[in-house]
Amino acid sequence: MENSANNEYSQGKLKSVETEGKTPEEAIEKALAILRVTRNEVRIKILSEEEKGLFGMDGARPAKVRATVIKKSQKQA
Repeated sequence: MENSANNEYSQGKLKSVETEGKTPEEAIEKALAILRVTRNEVRIKILSEEEKGLFGMDGARPAKVRATVIKKSQKQA
């Protein structure tokens, strides 16, 4: 996914991406890296929080976020 996402972005097609991580912050960082933008240039929507496994172990369900690049006209609003 990441390779095709990077290819689409370089062609100016990629405007939004969904990523997963151990925490929402990790998922956001992954999305920013794929889109090659800063936090101020995207709108973040947390689709799901992470859920811990049995006895607090990682891995039951990762956090999932959607990052959408904000158009210049939307930034000014």
